[in-house]
Amino acid sequence: MTLLDATIGLLTIVYPLIVYLTLGHLSPGVLALILLAVYGARFIAQRRKAANSPLAAWLFFALASFAVIVFATGSGATLLYYPVVVNAMLFAVFGYSLWHPPTIIERIARIREPDLPPSGIEYTRRVTIAWLVFFVLNGSIALATAVAGDLSQWSLYNGLIAYLLMGAMFAGEFVIRRRVRRA
Repeated sequence: MTLLDATIGLLTIVYPLIVYLTLGHLSPGVLALILLAVYGARFIAQRRKAANSPLAAWLFFALASFAVIVFATGSGATLLYYPVVVNAMLFAVFGYSLWHPPTIIERIARIREPDLPPSGIEYTRRVTIAWLVFFVLNGSIALATAVAGDLSQWSLYNGLIAYLLMGAMFAGEFVIRRRVRRA
């Protein structure tokens, strides 16, 4: 993992906090330009490492489009839709991998277990479906908090509760996987 990847990961995680603390002090356009610069730098770095893929280009296009919309509208309220965009993108990536295997979860599983048995492949498909359901539910709640427009509620859900739910998904899957492997 590069410093740029770590920076992008950290910015993604603390995005709700950044919005909460800076909205009203920084122009939404400035925040949009920062988003665009960070994701643009990552896209360029991926192209240089030959890790470029149509998927990476699509993800960059989606994020860049969001940043341009925020910049063009100059609306702080538009910034609140970022978690919705992220959940929609994750849903699209995981969903695409479900219909065009290997799934994202299978790819991750093969890092630790390159010779994944057919039962493992089926299990990773089910986990992928579980994540798709999670992204729909999480994205729907993120959308509801954005539409409501209450910055405190939005920040609480998207900056804390959503991460706790994700952690619960990871922990639950870990426990289930251990039981399935023992059986």
